[in-house]
Amino acid sequence: MNYLLPLLSVLLGYIIASILKPKNKTNLKLLLAFSGSFLLSLTVMHLLPEVYESNQSNIGIFIMLGILFQIILEFFSKGAEHGHVHGHENMHHIPWLLFISLCIHAFLEGFPVGQQHDNLAIGIAIHHLPIAIILTTFFINSHLNPKAIFAFMITFAIMTPLGTLASDYLPFIKQYTTQITAIVIGILFHISSTIIFESSEGHKFNIAKVSMIVIGIALAYFI
Repeated sequence: MNYLLPLLSVLLGYIIASILKPKNKTNLKLLLAFSGSFLLSLTVMHLLPEVYESNQSNIGIFIMLGILFQIILEFFSKGAEHGHVHGHENMHHIPWLLFISLCIHAFLEGFPVGQQHDNLAIGIAIHHLPIAIILTTFFINSHLNPKAIFAFMITFAIMTPLGTLASDYLPFIKQYTTQITAIVIGILFHISSTIIFESSEGHKFNIAKVSMIVIGIALAYFI
């Protein structure tokens, strides 16, 4: 299931956007707020204590490198990792910088899942669902070729399972598990906190959004 959940969530998001064409941005933003809260809570409650318990040196530096790396990725992806896409101009080809940045991001997210972090697979799946809906809707509205949209989303869907496979079977990655996990923690810190603050207009909090954030924290605590 660790391999399937992130993949299926992207495919589900693609299907929802392609068939239902959701237009209610409020519900998507609430789902984003929940996913960001849940992912951040899993990172703080489970991943972070584990990497510090390993007694490896310079863990904080690797976490900050993860944050910096995600900032660099977002320079090319324009924030698509947290549902921040703009424009409806006609596109005839896949936006390659966006594609490559998202794939790198999704690939790295799969590494800690391979270290028996089952709960993180759930968190990433919940995180990818609204992102997949938003991306597919954006591409459809931008009149990107349907075959290109399908190829983009299929590739995006398999990147996290590929990261998990690499973590499970490549000796080099296993040798640096703690450091790589620390980098991914930095990536998840940046992504999840950005989602929480960007999921409402004008960065204002409201009852519905706060409720979704609290539910995300509670769920991460009890699983």
